[in-house]
Amino acid sequence: MKSMTNSLINIKLNKMNNTVNNDTINNEMVPTYIHPVVIYGKRFFDIVFSTFALLLLLPVFPLLAIAIKLDTKGPVFYLQQRLGISKNGNNKIFNVIKFRSMGTDAEKDGVAKLAEKADPRITRVGRFLRKTRFDETPQFINVLLGQMSVIGPRPERPELTNDIEKKMPFFRERTYQVLPGLTGLAQVKQSYLGSVHDIDQKLAFDHVYSLSISNPQNWLKMDIAILLQTVLTVLKCNG
Repeated sequence: MKSMTNSLINIKLNKMNNTVNNDTINNEMVPTYIHPVVIYGKRFFDIVFSTFALLLLLPVFPLLAIAIKLDTKGPVFYLQQRLGISKNGNNKIFNVIKFRSMGTDAEKDGVAKLAEKADPRITRVGRFLRKTRFDETPQFINVLLGQMSVIGPRPERPELTNDIEKKMPFFRERTYQVLPGLTGLAQVKQSYLGSVHDIDQKLAFDHVYSLSISNPQNWLKMDIAILLQTVLTVLKCNG
């Protein structure tokens, strides 16, 4: 798997070095390997889909908020720093919005920890939220703000990324010129990971997705497949 990941990274780097298109990132024109149709098509889809999703979920949000408050003490929502789109080796940091699914003392020692299967820190309501992916739905707001896309690599925490990159160079490059996503290829192929040693396959999936969006036809096929798989995951409560 590690050799495959390195091969994917090399392919991606070659595409970056043979760039012919330009895109505006943070109000700056920069070269990009992503096709212009994909750039504008993804953003159009993100705005339309997220607006519709939020309108559809609006009646459900108060019920989830009540359930969270009745289950455990603490806020309904919580903000957490994540690494966003990368440009020239620098990732933009933003606050992701989520329904709280863990106790307020989940990281009382101040050390960032990956979520695990059957994680004891997850509340009763939190288990339902995570299995149905409802805990992620407030991130449609992040999508509308242009900080995320509906589909893309999972936005990772800065503290964990620093640890992971010591073992896996180019981990930050997952989001090079690509917005992190609410769902994505790695998210539907894998569940929660318990160790940074288990992330090599996730990294490969993320680079596969990044390569797919360099071509409009491949992008459409990939995004449709991921959306369908996400719907199945939600319906089966396999989050």
